[in-house]
Amino acid sequence: MQHVKAIAIKFVMILAVLTFIHTIIFDGSFTSTLIISIVLTLAAYLLGDLVIFRKAGNDANRNNDQYKRNIIGTGSDLVVAFLIIWLLGDLLFKDDINIVGAAVISTLIIGFGEWVFHIYLDKNVFPEKSEHY
Repeated sequence: MQHVKAIAIKFVMILAVLTFIHTIIFDGSFTSTLIISIVLTLAAYLLGDLVIFRKAGNDANRNNDQYKRNIIGTGSDLVVAFLIIWLLGDLLFKDDINIVGAAVISTLIIGFGEWVFHIYLDKNVFPEKSEHY
């Protein structure tokens, strides 16, 4: 159940950012924004959070371990987010949208949210990793 809640939190965060950037500022369609949000949420959670973030770092110092894992996990989420937003955005949005600019702005904001989201994951979803809290 904790994974469902975590995915829902991640989806709301991504949808809010993409709606603001892509739909409101860049005047893209909400349907396209919703599709990108769903694909990005699932890909980033499965690859970035369950595989990379959870498995990264095995330092004996738990505080340092969480910090390293967060850097690695957030970095991977940034790459995944940019690629998915850019590639799907290029397919789904009309040609007059600067999709690369929108992808960069969205990715940076999502990256900040991912940093905070990883702290939530450690405390609530991956209890074996949260001994230092």
